[in-house]
Amino acid sequence: MRSLILSALAAMGLPLAGQAAEGTRIQVTGEIIDTWCYYSGVMGSPDAVVGSAHHTCALWCSAGGIPVGLLAEDGTVYMVLKVGEDDQTAGGDTTLKLAAHTVEADGMLYERDGLNYLVVSDVVSDLDITNQNHDDYGNVPPFSIPDPNK
Repeated sequence: MRSLILSALAAMGLPLAGQAAEGTRIQVTGEIIDTWCYYSGVMGSPDAVVGSAHHTCALWCSAGGIPVGLLAEDGTVYMVLKVGEDDQTAGGDTTLKLAAHTVEADGMLYERDGLNYLVVSDVVSDLDITNQNHDDYGNVPPFSIPDPNK
């Protein structure tokens, strides 16, 4: 009976338990962002949580294990699961080098439950930080160390 049910599900094109979703190869250009600040709005204006204004915070978030994303030119956000051979992308040196950079990435897109996941096989080009918005927004967050005696 079990094999009959599994065969029927497979025939309908539905993924079986334990099977990975099928991916689509894409090439996408966008900015490497930290997903916490981008989605939560904790740092204020949407324009302030990208680009040079948010670079240092993006480094901290990535180093702290917050997943990185790729904000495409069309506004689509891809959760980056892996970059190249770096098996620990969320906190790995690879994404620290790319924080707030605009990149062109080649990889596999996996979609599930309305989310876009990207396994980057190759960073085709790294254009560095192209969104120079620190003149308008300063450094986000402001970097002053609170006095513990107050």
